Amino acid sequence: MARKKFLVEKRNILNDIISREFTLQELRLFSIYLGKINARQLSTRIVRLPLKDFFKIMDLQAIRVEYLKGVTHNLLTKVVCLPTSTGGYNQFQLFKRCRVEKDSYGKWYFEIDAHDDALPLLFDYKRDYFTYELWNVLNLESINQFRMYEVLKQFEKRGERILSVLELKSLLGIEEKEYLHYHDFKKRVLNACQTALKEKTDICFTYEPYSRNGRGGKIQALRFVITKNLDHVDKLNLEKFVDTETLQDAKQTETTPELACLDFITESIPAIDRLSILQAAQGDAALVESLYELAKRQGNIENLVGWLIAMLKKSMEGAVSPKIEVKSQKKSRFNNFEGRGYDYDELERLELQLLKDSMD
Repeated sequence: MARKKFLVEKRNILNDIISREFTLQELRLFSIYLGKINARQLSTRIVRLPLKDFFKIMDLQAIRVEYLKGVTHNLLTKVVCLPTSTGGYNQFQLFKRCRVEKDSYGKWYFEIDAHDDALPLLFDYKRDYFTYELWNVLNLESINQFRMYEVLKQFEKRGERILSVLELKSLLGIEEKEYLHYHDFKKRVLNACQTALKEKTDICFTYEPYSRNGRGGKIQALRFVITKNLDHVDKLNLEKFVDTETLQDAKQTETTPELACLDFITESIPAIDRLSILQAAQGDAALVESLYELAKRQGNIENLVGWLIAMLKKSMEGAVSPKIEVKSQKKSRFNNFEGRGYDYDELERLELQLLKDSMD
């Protein structure tokens, strides 16, 4: 069976300004985030993972809630800094919210949402970006290896990249004063990365000095030659880090055009949950809208998705009678009928019945 492809799309500018503050686990999580979103569809900005997958990605064991809060807090402190044309800069967070919560089925999940200022770096771009299959970076064992792969993968089509030693250190997240002696930098970083990429990724590279500080002086820049790794066979079991079915289903669901009929829902609800809502309504978006309006009138609903699904299931059982048709609704692949208006008194009666049932 052919291995499924999970593509990461990353803008060149984002790859060049990635923060030095990322841990290996955070870099891994960010690549999974990029692998799950649809860069052409802003509505996929919120990514949700089963909590067990989040623990695998972040190398976490069974831990206290307070420690978990610290892990998610660190994710929210990741900052990017964009230079401006005037010589200034624009600095902002990469993510704006993390959530650990139970879904409507009682299963714990981790959810993360991009910061509004970061959206132009993540969505709706048409050029100046590169792609790679997610499995390439998940099996790398250090920040240097991870970042070296991305730094060179960006220029794979060109076949070479020339970088000053200082620029390369910055891109790899290495402090300027680390590895002051080129011999140490060559052995511990360059050669180590060369071996790792050859063994574990789809590219390999050679390198040579490109410029020196005077004849026979200190090496100032390096030239990398990047080629496809024709001998590489992927040995990584992707499930070691993330449920591939969850990843694949999310990609497929988040590109479903029929979900546009639920655009009246203004809350940040992932596409997977929107699809569950529409399925519970058997494609009747007008009924969803009626219940959604009731939820807004009532307020203080902690789990909107769960509330809507429960109400929809009851209404599908005939507990709510439709009124005379009041407006049209877009047809979708779930139905071939016009939308209907619903009696709000009946809906409120249904909610009271649901509350009573839950107390019995």
